[in-house]
Amino acid sequence: MTEDEKRNQKHKAAMEKQKAKVDSNIASASQERGVAILLTGNGKGKSSSAFGMVMRALGYGHKVGVVQFIKGQQLSGEEIYLRDKCPEVDFYQMGTGFTWNTQDRSGDIDAAETTWQKALPMLQSDEYQLVVLDELTYMLAYDYLDQNNVIHAIQQRPVEQSVIVTGRGGGSELREIMDTVSEVKDIKHAFKAGIKARKGVDY
Repeated sequence: MTEDEKRNQKHKAAMEKQKAKVDSNIASASQERGVAILLTGNGKGKSSSAFGMVMRALGYGHKVGVVQFIKGQQLSGEEIYLRDKCPEVDFYQMGTGFTWNTQDRSGDIDAAETTWQKALPMLQSDEYQLVVLDELTYMLAYDYLDQNNVIHAIQQRPVEQSVIVTGRGGGSELREIMDTVSEVKDIKHAFKAGIKARKGVDY
């Protein structure tokens, strides 16, 4: 047997083992329901990942709701695209900008509460297959929203509805109730090297 044949045989055996593992995992996943996903960590790409899933859901004709906390003063590519190209998506922004810019706790709390009242009906409606709560974790970290109310709403949402929460942190109680938690790690970032945020990449 040649070296190439040995490598091919070894590769085939490894892939057969991998396929058996994947098939077993698929067979054991018997529950049919929506999932709760937390995208957290200090790295770039949490919101980008969430909006990737928005596009995926729209591809299947699903009803999608997007609520953005914190962001809103500076236009983003996702906002422009959803408003212009996807009017079927219910999209709402808190619109006050980043909390470190406003420096107004009372005003931010009022804005957060108003924004939560836009998100809550989405979480209660079986019309939505996907709801994105972008940057919600900051509202919990700063105590702008009642954590128990938020967790209860996520837990009590319609069984077929999936929800995505993004933002750094969020606390152990939020993590505990989520089905999937992914942490984006910051290894290297262009901004720290003095490179300006790029339209179409960073916003």
